[in-house]
Amino acid sequence: MRQQVPQERRCSYFVEDLAPVREAVELAAAELDCDVLYSANRYLDILPKGVSKGSTLLSLLEALNLDADDAVVAGDTLNDLSLFDTGLKGIMVRNAEPELLARAGDRAHVYVAGADGAGGIHEGLVHHGFLRAETENGTPSTRPGARVERDLVMVYHRLPFEEYQRNGKTHRRSPKSPNGIIPSLLGFFAGGRKGAWVGWSMQETREPTRFEKTVDVDRERFPTSPPRVALTKHDVDVFYKRFSKEAFWPIVFSFPSKARFRAEQWDHFVEVNRIFAERTAADAGENALVWVHDYNLWMVPGFLRQLRPDLRIAFFHHTAFPHSDIFNMLPWRRELVGSLTSCDYVGFHIPRYAENFVDVVRSNMPTTVLASESCAPRFLTYGCALGIDTMTTSIEVAGRRIGVGAHPVGIQVDRIREILETPETQAKVADIRAELAGRRCILSVERLDYVKGPIEKVEAFERLLERHPELHGKIVLVNVVTPPAPGMEAYRSVGEKVDQTVGRINGRFGTINWTPVRYFYRALPFEDVVAYYAASDVAWITPLRDGLNLVAKEFVAAQHVSGSDGVLILSEFAGAAVELHGALLTNPSDARSMTETLERGLTMDEHERRERMRTLSEVVFHHDVDRWGADFIAAAERD
Repeated sequence: MRQQVPQERRCSYFVEDLAPVREAVELAAAELDCDVLYSANRYLDILPKGVSKGSTLLSLLEALNLDADDAVVAGDTLNDLSLFDTGLKGIMVRNAEPELLARAGDRAHVYVAGADGAGGIHEGLVHHGFLRAETENGTPSTRPGARVERDLVMVYHRLPFEEYQRNGKTHRRSPKSPNGIIPSLLGFFAGGRKGAWVGWSMQETREPTRFEKTVDVDRERFPTSPPRVALTKHDVDVFYKRFSKEAFWPIVFSFPSKARFRAEQWDHFVEVNRIFAERTAADAGENALVWVHDYNLWMVPGFLRQLRPDLRIAFFHHTAFPHSDIFNMLPWRRELVGSLTSCDYVGFHIPRYAENFVDVVRSNMPTTVLASESCAPRFLTYGCALGIDTMTTSIEVAGRRIGVGAHPVGIQVDRIREILETPETQAKVADIRAELAGRRCILSVERLDYVKGPIEKVEAFERLLERHPELHGKIVLVNVVTPPAPGMEAYRSVGEKVDQTVGRINGRFGTINWTPVRYFYRALPFEDVVAYYAASDVAWITPLRDGLNLVAKEFVAAQHVSGSDGVLILSEFAGAAVELHGALLTNPSDARSMTETLERGLTMDEHERRERMRTLSEVVFHHDVDRWGADFIAAAERD
């Protein structure tokens, strides 16, 4: 019987009883100048004479100029015998074929493990000195099956603090990011849970002589130490600012025409991911849960599975995830899918992205869907661009089960409440309303990025003013655009076009007493942004694509806390659109939809505004960032 999984230039055969046909098979193979390999007296392979796993491996080591002492082989069936004949360090897992055990199990360089599969391989790697083992008290041990308390390792490109230089010394401070993800993730280490946080630290070289690889965050609150990965400015520029943003970013958001694929940058990306994986493997306890974050670390799971098969690996995508016809444009799709399917659990914001992931996997390798579930009532299904009715929750690939789930990130609602309750913020809200002088405020807050659709937005506002002169002097668009990080050249032309369009609108329609667009091209303090959330009448969040969009949730929280009932207008191509019941949805690629939906938001009656905001706030306050993290951890540990 031929194998069902296709393998080029190889086929294996299975017979119920090998004895009657064995002589005929060997004669036929000899006529072809081939050898016959047997396994379990039922399986056989026909191979060119002298070609085997062992001889191929030795040739590969020689071709790559690798030291044989750095290689280890493992097997469990008789056709793996040639691997042990090489003299390389070997691992034979438990329940290996008896004939293999009889012929190679007593060799000095072969370790016979007490565990099956990956557990046995891990045990052997510890025995041969490739990995360390720990006991409960943290001391080294090579006792087979030694286990420590499962701990948690966060692998994030950022550290849980910001580093800066002053007087020639490195100092740390709390991150400025307002979304609350980092504090929430740190919260899982509170209460004594053992763990680590792996992130990069910018250094002059990758191996500085006096570099502290592990530092404390807050020893009293978080008994965790972030292992820092030393990367140079060149590493970060190539791996993150150039390659990730120019090759992957356009693909994950379905803008393939903007993608730039450079093989040398891919090699650098892989190298950085390998370094992250090695640092994680060195610091994770046995059987730890490793939580890897986002697309710029896509290759970490694959390396980590090879280094530490005992680990439970979970991955969360903070971005969108495209369908196979877009993803498969990546020249390295097979390597990426191979790495992601090394995970035990893969999470996304919404069901559509999870289903796209399954579609990508199925287009690259044989895949079995094991389980699925209905998306309603948590998520919108029909009538929304990103809605689907059912979502796959478990697949099997190459004998491995992989859990899949949807977990929209939440926000720190308590932080917004604290900010709004301060006298300073209340005064700021009053000042904004006074400056508006009774005009309706339309608020837009976004990063400068073509996927956010900043040009389409201001052009839609211009059309509104053209078609509704009665609104002149009565509305204001407050457009807050955060500049990209230095070195992000991909966004330069987008910024120039927004500048030109805003200037044209204010020149066409503005008066001495009225500026239609108030344009802030800078990062405002989060406290100021929250004040604008509370003072605005409409939040106009219309990206062409967006993984989720936390601005929409922050607006809802601020409106609820301040007792207001503003209107949320949200692109149906933002992930949050399928979660935030009560938002007005618009298609940012449809000029008429953009203008008409904005007009509807400005003229909506009080009762409808109140009911929509009540529905929105129930979602935002229940599914906050802490619940998001707890739900993801529970799913990753369960599946």
